[in-house]
Amino acid sequence: MTTVLDLRRFKAEGRRFAMLTAYDYPIARLLDDAGIPVLLVGDSAAMVVHGHSTTLPITLDEMLVHARAVARGASNALLVGDLPFLSYQGSLEDGLLNAGRFLKEGGMHAVKLEGGRALKALVQRLVEAGIPVMGHLGLTPQSVHGLGGFKVQGKDLASAKRILSDARELEEAGAFAVVLEGIPAALAAEVTAALSIPTIGIGAGPACDGQVLVVHDLLGLTVGHRPKFVKQYANLAEEITQAARSYAQEVEAGVFPGPEHSYGPTISVVADEVKYGG
Repeated sequence: MTTVLDLRRFKAEGRRFAMLTAYDYPIARLLDDAGIPVLLVGDSAAMVVHGHSTTLPITLDEMLVHARAVARGASNALLVGDLPFLSYQGSLEDGLLNAGRFLKEGGMHAVKLEGGRALKALVQRLVEAGIPVMGHLGLTPQSVHGLGGFKVQGKDLASAKRILSDARELEEAGAFAVVLEGIPAALAAEVTAALSIPTIGIGAGPACDGQVLVVHDLLGLTVGHRPKFVKQYANLAEEITQAARSYAQEVEAGVFPGPEHSYGPTISVVADEVKYGG
């Protein structure tokens, strides 16, 4: 089974690794069978599973439902649970208790949270309590309104320096990895070189130690706009639509179910009813 120590070893060995999101049992099982070393139960479920326009509405209890399903499906991957909006920003106590629920109730091995220096004390507290922490910097979706939308971050010198500083603060606090989202590739390369812990990029160029995608984007299940950084490896939306149409057409034509989909032996219940009805 992949552990947080393995990720640090991967970086030391120059071995790049993949992370994907997962939200349910069958997908988690398939991704685990495919050898994906890290699965993130992302709060992106709010958008790709529940249909919201941002990640903000999803609750901790909803996230725990997804976490438990993924934990039942994956036995080899490192499982990381995304702390949803307002489950950790209120106080150290809230953050500790809610992060602990991901491990105690959700079957996760670690948690992820968004933010830098302001969360240093919380990261330290979680690590001290035995809860591994993955950081998340750059385009942090829970701050979408403060950022003015889903926009690339770190494009000017001041914000780039802040991201690098925050990354160092997270490492110092004990985080085992940092997600870098929506930042220039050159900045991601600098941050990656400056840290001894691995960076995981999403829209951050090729220099990161690992890469992560939302599984719905990878599989071609996302409806609407697809970000520039997404590479679609399949088009399951088209296949699912066509499969549903074929099914409906066969039902309407009386082709399905056929004899091979029906149970035997053949008996005449009607004959018995007539016989005993008189």
